[in-house]
Amino acid sequence: MSSKSKSLSKLAIQKFKKNTIGVISFWFVVFCGFVAVFGYLLAPDNSSNANQMHLEIHSKSPGFSVLMLTIPSKDKTEQSFFHKVFYGKKNLDTEIPIQSYTVNDKNLEYVNYSDGMIKSIPLSSVNHNPEKFIQQRTFYFGTDKYGRDLLSRLIVGTRISFFIGFIAVFISLLIGISLGSIAGYFGGKIDAFIMWIINITWSIPTLLLVIAITLVLGKGYWQVFIAVGLTMWVEVARVVRGQVMTTKQQQYVEAAKALGFSNLRIIFRHILPNIMAPVIVIAAANFASAILIESGLSFLGIGAQPPTPSWGAIVKNHYNYIILGKPYLALIPGLAIMSLVMAFMLIGNTLRDTLDVKN
Repeated sequence: MSSKSKSLSKLAIQKFKKNTIGVISFWFVVFCGFVAVFGYLLAPDNSSNANQMHLEIHSKSPGFSVLMLTIPSKDKTEQSFFHKVFYGKKNLDTEIPIQSYTVNDKNLEYVNYSDGMIKSIPLSSVNHNPEKFIQQRTFYFGTDKYGRDLLSRLIVGTRISFFIGFIAVFISLLIGISLGSIAGYFGGKIDAFIMWIINITWSIPTLLLVIAITLVLGKGYWQVFIAVGLTMWVEVARVVRGQVMTTKQQQYVEAAKALGFSNLRIIFRHILPNIMAPVIVIAAANFASAILIESGLSFLGIGAQPPTPSWGAIVKNHYNYIILGKPYLALIPGLAIMSLVMAFMLIGNTLRDTLDVKN
């Protein structure tokens, strides 16, 4: 039995590898997952939430470069490596965009980028080594309306859009599989009660239900994760219920009952492993749905709150720039959302074809 299951798993993997679009989508999702975990190590602005503002250079086009003067802070905070990886660097330094600079015996004189005024600071402020604290900074995706690096905000914002899929799908699978399997296996009044709950939840518009749960739990990305997960279990439960009702009539289930196995063992050890194919396909589609719902909530201002970066929030902050001649500020995060959602949908389609025994 185990060798047969292994051979079926290998066969499914081989069929998946033959689908080029599915493989490309899978590796794109893996890449996004890597960026989500190690975003602060990859982002040019590795400050907490990539929130280093430079109002003098707001809304600049992609590829914009400027000289950046960094004045180190006297207050130093110790951070562990893991804290920097997951929460970003606590940047207390002052960054000033400048046009040019000159050095004399005691002072560093620079031309301010915004107004062209000449200002000076003591050389001791930059440890008598101005070349070390003045660098050419390039903003590859431009800057947002607050002068923050858009590329860094997108990289750090991947964490919100990516992990909401995992957490929301995990919650939906936990609830949906449990209720669906209980309803399908036991039937009767238990099935009727669970189906009553499913139908009520199903009748409420998803976005409206998510907004209601979010308002109860409060604003924030963790609240959104839970709210989305609590609204996506219905489809999983309906599919699992139908599969369990069909599978429990099989001979191996009757044999397990005759051997005196407990109901929980029969459900989780014998029935569920044989009906996971459609559940996996639904889970892949729910990933995409969760990302879209979170983006919509962030656009409405209910999701991740400032200064936490989120792709939906970035679109919200810059959608009016589409008619102001700088559409890239909204189009770039919009394309990021579209590409990740499409990747999950393509993976779901590939899994559907791969796990279909008729193919």
